[in-house]
Amino acid sequence: MRARLVAGNWKMHGSLAANARLLDALKAGLERAEGLGYAVCAPFPFLPQVSEALSGSRIAWGAQNVSEHDSGPYTGEVSGAMLKEFGCRFAIVGHSERRGLYGEDDSRVAAKFIAAQRAGLEPILCVGEALAQRERGETENVVARQLDAVLDVAGVAALANAVLAYEPVWAIGTGRNATPQQAQDVHAFIRKRIGASDRALAGNLTILYGGSVKANNAPELFAMPDVDGGLIGGASLVAEDFIAICAAAQR
Repeated sequence: MRARLVAGNWKMHGSLAANARLLDALKAGLERAEGLGYAVCAPFPFLPQVSEALSGSRIAWGAQNVSEHDSGPYTGEVSGAMLKEFGCRFAIVGHSERRGLYGEDDSRVAAKFIAAQRAGLEPILCVGEALAQRERGETENVVARQLDAVLDVAGVAALANAVLAYEPVWAIGTGRNATPQQAQDVHAFIRKRIGASDRALAGNLTILYGGSVKANNAPELFAMPDVDGGLIGGASLVAEDFIAICAAAQR
């Protein structure tokens, strides 16, 4: 059975007091479930707090970004080795907000993917199309291009130590959502494309859906055969909602 994962992406939200309440609630409310993992990806300044609060719990933690460089004169950047020191398991790479707002192209995302793995982190590689691209019927071409940029430099075997996340850009923070079948179609496409190179790896690969996942739509989304959990944005900041979403991912 493929590993399932629900990961919260806090984005640029949080405070020491609010984080403490949220983390305490998650530790108390998330049940141990066979084959299901939990994670939170916090802003860099809060990683010490998250590391201390979640140490020894069933919840993993990660970062929302990572530099493609290991060290050097890169003001404002954070390396994979630094994240690893705080016990991070995951690092999100290629999130649509990083691509769209900060100009991270496919080649830079691929470099970050490699840097994360070099430091012993597990990348959560995000791919997905904008609304105009979907309306032009380009979804598969866009997702394939983003995926191939990583595979061309890292090789398909690198995905054995990574998680993929399909996030339709038009459904992030908009209140809109892909239908369960739309999500399933893209997840199946991703799995089939990887399976052309390594069928066994593709069958075991965890592929998350990210795009306005809420407690009320998570059960239908997670019931799709190729949807293995979610990368959760705003709902991950509300303990009750995140716990309900996680419960929907149990099988």
